[in-house]
Amino acid sequence: MFTIDDLADRLGGYLPQDEIQQVKRAFYYAEQAHDGQRRRSGEPYVTHPLAVANILANMHMDHQSLMAAMLHDVIEDTGVDKEALGQQFGKPVAELVDGVSKLTQITFEDKAVAQAENFQKMVLAMSRDIRVIIVKLADRLHNMRTLGALRPEKKRRIARETLEIYARVASRLGINTIRVELEDLSFQALHPMRSERIKRAVASARGQRRASIRQIQNSLQKSLDDEGLKGSVIGRQKHLLSIYRKMRDQRKSFAEIMDVFGFRIITQDVDTCYRILGVVHNLYKPVPGRFKDYIAIPKANGYQSLHTTLFGTGGMPIEVQIRTREMEAMANNGIAAHWLYKAGQTEHPIAEGSHARARAWVKGLLEMQRHAGDSLEFIEHVKNDLFPDDIYVFTPKGDIMELPQGATVIDFAYSVHTDIGNSCIACRIDRHLAPLSTRLESGQTLEIITAPGARPNLAWLNVVVTAKARSAIRHALKHQQHTEAVQLGRRLLNKALATFETSLEELPSGPLEALLAENDLADEEALLTSIGLGTRVAHVVARRLVDFQHGDHMPAPTARNQVQGPIMISGAEGMVIKFARCCHPLPGDPVIGHLSAGKGIVVHRADCRNLAELRSDPDKLFALSWSDQIDEDFPVPLRLEVESRRGLVAELASLITDADANIERIDIEERDARLSIVSLTLAVRDRVHLARIIKRLRNLSHVGKITRLSN
Repeated sequence: MFTIDDLADRLGGYLPQDEIQQVKRAFYYAEQAHDGQRRRSGEPYVTHPLAVANILANMHMDHQSLMAAMLHDVIEDTGVDKEALGQQFGKPVAELVDGVSKLTQITFEDKAVAQAENFQKMVLAMSRDIRVIIVKLADRLHNMRTLGALRPEKKRRIARETLEIYARVASRLGINTIRVELEDLSFQALHPMRSERIKRAVASARGQRRASIRQIQNSLQKSLDDEGLKGSVIGRQKHLLSIYRKMRDQRKSFAEIMDVFGFRIITQDVDTCYRILGVVHNLYKPVPGRFKDYIAIPKANGYQSLHTTLFGTGGMPIEVQIRTREMEAMANNGIAAHWLYKAGQTEHPIAEGSHARARAWVKGLLEMQRHAGDSLEFIEHVKNDLFPDDIYVFTPKGDIMELPQGATVIDFAYSVHTDIGNSCIACRIDRHLAPLSTRLESGQTLEIITAPGARPNLAWLNVVVTAKARSAIRHALKHQQHTEAVQLGRRLLNKALATFETSLEELPSGPLEALLAENDLADEEALLTSIGLGTRVAHVVARRLVDFQHGDHMPAPTARNQVQGPIMISGAEGMVIKFARCCHPLPGDPVIGHLSAGKGIVVHRADCRNLAELRSDPDKLFALSWSDQIDEDFPVPLRLEVESRRGLVAELASLITDADANIERIDIEERDARLSIVSLTLAVRDRVHLARIIKRLRNLSHVGKITRLSN
């Protein structure tokens, strides 16, 4: 069992004896204050603050941080108050303990961010002393190491909170050793079986790859020695959560991820880093586009290193990181490296720079807080700094919504409520109208505009990134298609029954029930859906219904040889009436409908060449006519032969825009030095609108032949 004497021996390596005695005095005070209290595991409670102090000792934190670690639960769990601690151990230690105590009040449970007030508490504690968050991270790390005694649901809640908040704060401050362990312990608590399987697979893979790793490592080391460069080559291991995320997000197998060999080269100075880079690039060919210089341009948390990926023997990828010893310490300890070098009584520019960046970050947060009208507005400014990998946007009421990078307005609408997503038609971002496909950025305030009759669009599936939005859109489209198919099926069946001088409403229930039983259909809706989607022919169904009405043994009346009125279309029927891409029909064109299995009615121009193949099945062809109430634009492709000249595209675009049409696509192909072929796809209202545009185009002196494309 680890004791205070063991800790004192470790501290002797970098702290003077009088400071070690103060740390021991804080331990004995905490031991007395927590007397009789035990952890869930049954151990005396004081073992926890002792373990937290030991974690800080690994980072060479100062004696006041270690004392605060010993006392961090005294205010929370005992009768001792802040004033008493201040009298005993001084104001700085009491402030640290008070700051850590306040941080323990933050609870996030199932959300990445709870209330804005909790952010303010965290920032205020850090603003008083940045060491507060380091002590808190060490406290959380030991809690994660000892989760075993807790109930499963509490384990998962703490693990989620750790991943969503504390691991990200550790990353923001560059404390990589704590971040990695927090992530792996959280992964183990949230997904114990997955964690265990990956852990066993990693152990097995490392055993099998040992010879290859040693060979590459020796090859790199020999190249450095031959060039007289000082540097040590070590293998770099991926941690469990990193492997799992790559398998999940990049859809890669475990073998694909483990096929990448990772190495780290630690050297003495920056100049040698770049010289080593040249050596490894001479030894193995670099992969184009995979070099990153974080020495010249450090990451936001102060991380510095050279990253390169190489083609190893047989094309095996090798990832190499090159950095100095100080950069290695910074990568592992982040802002804590400031105290590591301070403990050695030396100032180091990297550590000092890290500490200065952290102070500047917190100072910036405080300035934002002063300028913010309330805590919600403050959060709007701070979330990008704390959570750079996610997007946080606001509802008009100030609620925070978390979305992944690349999320759109549609993703946001569905994250608020499925019904809002299904009925959204527009959006205001920071009070300005914006398209539904707009990619969101953190800090924006969104107001979704809905309409009762609005419906999801199939094209939305191409822009959304969240699983919730995608599944909700697919469900809504399926329901929408079903509803529209029922309506179309009813129209088609009644049209077919009209030739027998009856209708679906006039038929008795018997024939319909007999038909449903014969075809193993659940109800009338299923029958109408199959007709609307084109899997059954309305005329055949109508004939069978009439047969059942008069009895199978009696001849059904002959259909009247009369032409029924055509089906009216307006272009806004939805998913069961589609417009053929081969001939691009426009309102005003004579059109014919073809019933296509699974699609519904496909509308063709009457002169479309593809109809020649379809006329062999006349039962699937329908006369159509255009409604007088059309409020849609229709695409139509044109081919223009024009004289090549400067400003051609701008001139065409201006003319078409003035004619109240939109250009959906434009391509230009040069035939020779004088002649060009322009392919245009325009969105127009009808045939008359198109004729007016073509007339204007013909008036241009350099425009020759104009052709409306078909088939």
